[in-house]
Amino acid sequence: MSPPPSSGKDSGAARILGSGTSGIAELLIFHPVDTVAKRLMSNKSKVSFSTLSPIIFREHAAASFGKRFLSLFPGLGYAAGYKVSQRVYKFGGQPYFNDLISKHYKTQFNNTFGERKGKLMMQAAAGSLTGIGEVVLLPLDVLKIKRQVNPEAFRGRGVIRIFAEEGSNLYRGWGWTMARNAPGSFALFGASAVTKEYVLGVQDYSKATWGQNFIASVSGAVASITVAAPLDVVKTRIQNANFERKVSGVTVIKELVKNEGFGAFFKGLTPKILVVGPKLVFSYTLAQSLIPLFAQYV
Repeated sequence: MSPPPSSGKDSGAARILGSGTSGIAELLIFHPVDTVAKRLMSNKSKVSFSTLSPIIFREHAAASFGKRFLSLFPGLGYAAGYKVSQRVYKFGGQPYFNDLISKHYKTQFNNTFGERKGKLMMQAAAGSLTGIGEVVLLPLDVLKIKRQVNPEAFRGRGVIRIFAEEGSNLYRGWGWTMARNAPGSFALFGASAVTKEYVLGVQDYSKATWGQNFIASVSGAVASITVAAPLDVVKTRIQNANFERKVSGVTVIKELVKNEGFGAFFKGLTPKILVVGPKLVFSYTLAQSLIPLFAQYV
């Protein structure tokens, strides 16, 4: 989604507190949808109306509504660490990379793409660099996904023991993660900037209205999710395997195409896109409201 506008009026502490709180609230509301999407992406059998409930709710498929709903919150602790860190990094990282690119390479971008398109490309390139850097948060993402789709991989082990025993295994799929994040974040910030510039006619992105930010954010998020979907499926299947089972991305792709067809690259895409609109409205509005509020005190 589009980062809070970098107006220079809000302190770094306010941005961290505002975006972090927004990430926590977003997580509590949308974690169940993310669980559903991950379980659909990890499912290798044919999906039908009769098999949908067992795929989504697992052993709780025949339980009461309350138990089924709570079963969609596995790995909440890991998800909290990942989501809050990701939001803080993304909100503060992209503007930082954009300032860095603008300071050192603005002339080259303008000469290559023109002044107007150069500004858009710098936004997109900064987003891509931010996405690549997210790989440092990969262990938290791996643990979150395993808790959602493969809890038996933990076998009663705690976080510290898992980190001690698994080590570099927690970075399994790092190359595929970077390959997914680079074009995904490029599309996220690039499509958002294009929408503001060409569709909404906003020249100064920091002065965009709430409605303009919402439209641009939805456009960017849908583009990002769609572009990253195939590699996201590959990454998820690499990460949700048992710790001791090393699966390469090439093997995953071969098995996926052979057993499920090319359409499987877009498994879980519909639930993700369906939640983009309300998710962005909620998280962006909350971040924009909390950052100025925290700026009054820090």
